[in-house]
Amino acid sequence: MSTAAVVVEEPGSHRLVPHEPRQPEAGEALVRVHAVGICGSDREVYQGNRPEGYVRYPLIPGHEWSGTVEEVGAGVPQSLVGRKVVGEGFRNCQICDRCHAGETTLCTAGYEETGFTQPGAMATTLTLPARLLHVLRDDADLKAATLLEPAACIAAAAIKANARPGERVAVVGTGTLGMFAVQFLTAGSPAELLVVGTRNDRQALSRRFGAGDFRTTDRQLPDDVDVVIETAGSASAARTAASLLRRGGRLVLTGIPAPGAEGLDPTGLVVRQLEVHTVFGAPPEAWAHTVRVFGAGLLDPLPLVSHELPLAEFSQAIEWVGSGDPKVGKILLRP
Repeated sequence: MSTAAVVVEEPGSHRLVPHEPRQPEAGEALVRVHAVGICGSDREVYQGNRPEGYVRYPLIPGHEWSGTVEEVGAGVPQSLVGRKVVGEGFRNCQICDRCHAGETTLCTAGYEETGFTQPGAMATTLTLPARLLHVLRDDADLKAATLLEPAACIAAAAIKANARPGERVAVVGTGTLGMFAVQFLTAGSPAELLVVGTRNDRQALSRRFGAGDFRTTDRQLPDDVDVVIETAGSASAARTAASLLRRGGRLVLTGIPAPGAEGLDPTGLVVRQLEVHTVFGAPPEAWAHTVRVFGAGLLDPLPLVSHELPLAEFSQAIEWVGSGDPKVGKILLRP
């Protein structure tokens, strides 16, 4: 089998190069990559506008992936070989107080993540610490499982939101993250589930995933929602999300606006006694929750995939990701 990898040498420059699998050292596993997803942060890596310290060139990108374990290093159970897996991206130290508390995305040893500062999955194989792997069911669909990384980030938001059965909930944003938020909230049996977006083209999919109401931002919106998860990544979306809440409501922000964005009004947050959480990445608890929910058949990632391309068409995939074309959903690359 031919082996290859995408390498981004520097912003705006990439090559398809021969790939030599790195044999797993103690505590590591070598995974044959089934597919790897592309998202906006991969476009940031390629364009060079990811914040300083959050990317290291030259780099093999790819942080959303699924695959099968081929080899393991010393100290790793041989029973992992042949298993279908996904894997956490954050390379936490496991020693600091944050890691000991299970808050691995807040590791004080500094930021390291697969596909950003460490080699990613846009290659035939990926070698990484085995402790980061989450084993899937034997009958799992690896194509669908490729999207469990963004799903895990939203699982982290759902855990923080703590939506209880019978509450009124809403999602702001209709991209991949928004559609996963709808699915996680639906699984919690809400009384009402509203999706708010800027375009009508996601209405059918939102309703398919469990939304009872869909509105664009130019329509009248409620102000009595218990829980809102924001996924759109703009300051205006954050303000819209906050405006939906009742007094004492709970807001979880997952999107990252451009630096310098005008934020939420602290006066409104205080006098309305809103509970505000933020999410960046996914700790192990969120990954484990995602794999359980996926295994139970409560997550359906496949309708979000619009294109599958070979690794050699990386540049085409990057172009599509930033095109704004409503026909472009999640793009998968197949090594």
